[in-house]
Amino acid sequence: MEIILLLIYSFFVWLIFFKFKWLPWNIVSQVIVFTLPVIGLTVLILILNIVAPSSHDVRVMNYVVQIVPRVTGRVIEVPVQPNRLVKKGEVLFRIDSTPFMNEAAALEAQLVQARSKLNEATANLSSSSAGVRELRENLKAAGGQVSSVAAKAGLARRRVDQNRELVAAGAGSVFDLERAEADLKDLLAQYDSARANEAQVLQKLSAQSQGDQASVAAAKAQIAMANAQVAAVEAQLADAKWKLDESTVFAPADGYAINVQLRPGSTASQFAGLPVMSFVETEQWVVALYSQNELREIEPGNEAEIALKTYPNKIIKCKVDSIVWATGQGQLPVSGALPTAVSQMPPGLIAVKLEVEDRSLFLAAGAVGNGAVYTDSFRMIHIIRKVIMRVGTKLDWLILKMH
Repeated sequence: MEIILLLIYSFFVWLIFFKFKWLPWNIVSQVIVFTLPVIGLTVLILILNIVAPSSHDVRVMNYVVQIVPRVTGRVIEVPVQPNRLVKKGEVLFRIDSTPFMNEAAALEAQLVQARSKLNEATANLSSSSAGVRELRENLKAAGGQVSSVAAKAGLARRRVDQNRELVAAGAGSVFDLERAEADLKDLLAQYDSARANEAQVLQKLSAQSQGDQASVAAAKAQIAMANAQVAAVEAQLADAKWKLDESTVFAPADGYAINVQLRPGSTASQFAGLPVMSFVETEQWVVALYSQNELREIEPGNEAEIALKTYPNKIIKCKVDSIVWATGQGQLPVSGALPTAVSQMPPGLIAVKLEVEDRSLFLAAGAVGNGAVYTDSFRMIHIIRKVIMRVGTKLDWLILKMH
């Protein structure tokens, strides 16, 4: 773009000083003619680097998941194809699940046995409590019998007193008095018998309660142990079923399986340092790296353009998503040692995250190129940066190597 501007400027100089000779071509005019474009282009470029800053380090980055199985076993199937699009949830590989199925079956049998013991302990507790409940019902019945006989004896005693008063007054029968006294004696005997029965039931209840307290406590201890055993077996069974589920490894997202060296018959280990393959997700980051003093006018939502080496002569429209206000140099290592004053890393650049407008466009992970952000200031000169971008991407057609 600078060359085009210089050519246009040279054309007008030729018209003014040589074609029409409107001004004399002397020392003063020569100094002005040669100084003016240098100063103008310098000022223009300096302003352009603020209002439409460019970056020569645009990168396409993808999330990469290291696939490590959660269980160890022999691989029996690897249906995934390397470098082919895989949808989320599709099978990457399968581990022989026979050991985990056997373990789950054994634990299910143990669970049935543990629950049987729990039911038996519960039945023992119910049996131990049933004897005490029966004696309490008997005691309640005996107490009711005592109360009933006591009420009848009280009524019989009043009848005897009434008959005695009538006989003494000569108005009653001696036979009725004797019969009333006999009834009273019979009721008093029944009352003594009911009291004796109540005392006997109470004594049995006391003895049974003392014995049953120990048996109930033992039954409750058995229930607690059975519950603990059931819970332990259920936890082991859940872990066995989880291992069974983890014997099949699925794609964590849409993406591509890279570096697939896993084959049926090999052993896949759950060791985190030994991934069996790398999975590159389709979700991407496009970032443009800028010097820290180039960010003063950049804001989220600004228009942006990038040109990648994988797409010569193509301008990819973007929007500024955000500015990543952090660098590797801003992180202190977690260490007891003091941070060193000299870093081996180059001076930090700030990443500007870009959002590509055409989401259907395929961007290779690791693709690099150039880019520019067009801020809201001095929009009239943004065309210069756009022309520079388009001229630069046409040069990407050239492959400059001699072999």
